[in-house]
Amino acid sequence: MKLHHGATSALALATALMASQAGAIGLDRSNQDITAIFEEGNVVELSFGKVFPKISGRDRGSPIETYENVGEDFTNASASVKMDFSNGFSGALIIDQPFGADIAYGGNPETTGFGGTTAQLHSSAVTALGRYRFNDNFSVHAGVRRQTLEADIMLSGQAYGPLNGYSVALEESSANGYLIGAAYEVPEIALRAALTYNSAIEHDFETVETTTPPLQAPPELGGGGFPAQLASTTSVETPESWNLDLQSGVAPDTLVFANIRYAAYEDTRVSPQAFKAATGGASLTNIDDNYQMQVGVGRRLSEMFAVQAAVGFEAEGDERISPLDPTNGKRWVSIGGAYNLDAVTISGGIRYTMLGDASPQVRNPTSGQLVPVADFNDNSAVAIGMSVAYRF
Repeated sequence: MKLHHGATSALALATALMASQAGAIGLDRSNQDITAIFEEGNVVELSFGKVFPKISGRDRGSPIETYENVGEDFTNASASVKMDFSNGFSGALIIDQPFGADIAYGGNPETTGFGGTTAQLHSSAVTALGRYRFNDNFSVHAGVRRQTLEADIMLSGQAYGPLNGYSVALEESSANGYLIGAAYEVPEIALRAALTYNSAIEHDFETVETTTPPLQAPPELGGGGFPAQLASTTSVETPESWNLDLQSGVAPDTLVFANIRYAAYEDTRVSPQAFKAATGGASLTNIDDNYQMQVGVGRRLSEMFAVQAAVGFEAEGDERISPLDPTNGKRWVSIGGAYNLDAVTISGGIRYTMLGDASPQVRNPTSGQLVPVADFNDNSAVAIGMSVAYRF
């Protein structure tokens, strides 16, 4: 029951494309997908997606104040080249945008809890990996990754107390990591189970913190002030993660698949020097370790056309919700298709994500307790994407 690649790789590609575009864990954007290494033959692929979040909430301190369209639209692109070599070896080069954030709160910072708060994170990564097949059933893969990040964060609004007006620029930083994994396959039924570990990557950002008026350390931390603008270096570790990709043919021209990702975000802390001293070691980001899962089915309708559908979820975390990611858990459904024409496959789809209700919190400067400041309910995101693959 070996399936034509139009019903296997093309459908898996459309599914992976939509899985990467919205509703991912924490700051994830691409899920660090490396399934290009499992494509048949030599393939070059280009993928593009656009996400339209609808994230709005209401300020608890002022019932008439609302935050409209806090999540900004964003795009995500990736490219890969995979080639077979001799003696069971193959290799791939993958370029993607693994992490990101585009958050901007409207409202007056003098009358709202979060008015004027923004967070922008941009990233890119280049991954070079190789695969060795011991036989038709077992293989291992490993590679190196070069990752580049930059970010700007502004804390604005009455909820931040003395931190109202604080901003930090984390200048572009590049650092290296690795990945390693293994796979089991039964080609006759298009079965594959592939597990991949992605290492944490530590960045040292050249940092500029700006505050008006200048920050003061609390008395219990020795007091003292900081200049209105402070340059320093901030170490930030992007999360280690595990990806499990499963698929199997269950009937002629029919494929089922599942993708599971776990990311350890609790070690991703952003504590620039002045902010850390003024808050007793707090982090600008507070993201729980979490997992997400999706399952789906693909069906080849003809030699040229195939379709797929999938559902998925991200588990809810605890109530420690950051204003820079005002959601808690996600559910989604996606549909897609692939059109195969000789050496070219065009695939794409659409995904609707229901974002979990959340009440973002900040730490009260007097009591030290986390206090909910706003409520975000009934939000969603729509993602569209397409990919073009050329086999040579």
